[in-house]
Amino acid sequence: MKRNVKKQTPTIDETIADTDEEKSKSQIKREMHALQELGKELVNLPKEQFAKIALPEALYDAIVEARHIHQHGALKRQLQYIGKRMRSENAKDIREQLDTLTGQSKQAVATLHHIERWRDRLLEDGDTALAELVAEFANADRQYLRQLMRNAKKEIRGNKPPKSTRLLFKYLRELMEQNTED
Repeated sequence: MKRNVKKQTPTIDETIADTDEEKSKSQIKREMHALQELGKELVNLPKEQFAKIALPEALYDAIVEARHIHQHGALKRQLQYIGKRMRSENAKDIREQLDTLTGQSKQAVATLHHIERWRDRLLEDGDTALAELVAEFANADRQYLRQLMRNAKKEIRGNKPPKSTRLLFKYLRELMEQNTED
C-alpha cells in the first residue's frame, strides 16, 4: 500500500539559506581557474622573487616541479594540481604576498609615486629640494645626488635617453628602503 505523504515546500528563509551556502558549478569553476592562474603567476616568477614568498611545503614542491616541465599537456596538468593544492591553502594570503612582491599592492604603488615625486622635485627645484631630502634622509650622499641631478638635466636638454634619471630614481628607492629598515 502506498502512503500519500505530502511534501512540504521549503520556506523562503530556507531557500535563501541554501543558495547562500551552495555555489553554482560555474562559480566553483571560475574560482578553480583563478587559483590555477595564481599558480601560473607563481610558476613564472623569477627565482629571487619566488624565494621570498612563504608557501606550504607541498605547494612549494608542486610549483618547483612545474618550473621544470616544458611539455604543454604536462604543464597544464601540473597547474591544475597546483590549483587543487591551493584550494586547501589560504589563497588570499598568497595573492597578497605576490601583489606586494610584484609591486601591485597599493602600498608599493604609493611608495613608487612618492619616489617619483622626490625625483621630479629634485630635477625641478634643485638645491632647495636637495636640502629637504638630505634633512629627511640623513644617510643621503649629497655629492652623488648632485651629480645625478646635473647629468639628468643635461640628458633632458640634449634629448638623450634618461639614464641618469633612472639612476636617480634607483638611488632614491634604495635610500628610502634603507630608511624604512632602520
